[in-house]
Amino acid sequence: MADAPVIAVLGAGSWGTALALQLDRSGSHSILWGRDAEYIAQIRSSRCNRRYLPDIDLPASIQLEADIGTAVQAADHVLLATPSYAFAATIETIRSTLVPGQGVAWACKGFELGSGRLLHQVATELLPAGTPQAIVTGPSFAIEVARDLPTAVTVAGTDMQFTRTLAAALHGGRFRAYTCDDMVGAELGGAAKNVMAVATGICDGMKLGDNARAALITRGLAEMMRLGAALQAKPETLMGLAGAGDLILTCTGDLSRNRQLGLLLGQGASVQQALEEIGQVVEGVNSAAEVQRLAAQHGINMPISEQVNGIIHKHWSPVEGVARLMAREQKAEHIS
Repeated sequence: MADAPVIAVLGAGSWGTALALQLDRSGSHSILWGRDAEYIAQIRSSRCNRRYLPDIDLPASIQLEADIGTAVQAADHVLLATPSYAFAATIETIRSTLVPGQGVAWACKGFELGSGRLLHQVATELLPAGTPQAIVTGPSFAIEVARDLPTAVTVAGTDMQFTRTLAAALHGGRFRAYTCDDMVGAELGGAAKNVMAVATGICDGMKLGDNARAALITRGLAEMMRLGAALQAKPETLMGLAGAGDLILTCTGDLSRNRQLGLLLGQGASVQQALEEIGQVVEGVNSAAEVQRLAAQHGINMPISEQVNGIIHKHWSPVEGVARLMAREQKAEHIS
């Protein structure tokens, strides 16, 4: 890449590290920032993120940085890979350091806690006016990207020059990056599918069978499409990598922390016990409440999401949740 951009990846967890690796593979220059200075020093010394990707070597060309201001100032663009709950605080930290033309993208999948806002709405409020924005989303487990296994994602943004620049920086080898201009659909798909993954995990934890899993995934997609229509997302986005693709992966892949949470709940664990066993952030916990908030605001019927929210936040029994879903009245599958 003749004019390879420098991308500061903010967040040295598994996904941020995997993205820094892919940027490096594709010929871009990546700076990986983490908030724990001591741990960043360990990664720099060992060239391995032993906490999150213990079997993956990091090339010397990836710069490790513990000062967020230094990382942002040295980069052409910024890519956030923090948990969604830390998204706003990270934006607030870097906004005074950004310069005109410097784009901000994120690979976080979730909603603003307590409001149900999509992350681009939060970013637009906090970032300097005119800052190019984009989101990287789609079916992509970090460990598989880190191992250079075939992956395809969507880069969505409203500033198409920045969107294409970021996609080109990531695209290469076994990693394909498609572009689109529907940030609402891309963000909604990436966040809402976490709730459906908890549901299918519960189903499998209770050993309800393959038929039940397929029905949950299909009807879960229908719920996502209904909410997407209310939020003016494009249906093709939700039927693409950012929606159906991510939904299928997260609902069926055992690397999914949301599916893991559901499996443990279906096997009888409490929410707290399950989260302690998983030991990492599970975005579906907060997303379940925010999906229900949005459904109520827009008058959308989302029964699967309602049951997941009740099981996580209201101590409903998974057995009772399944019974409520099965007791729903007979109706047409597609209502125009």
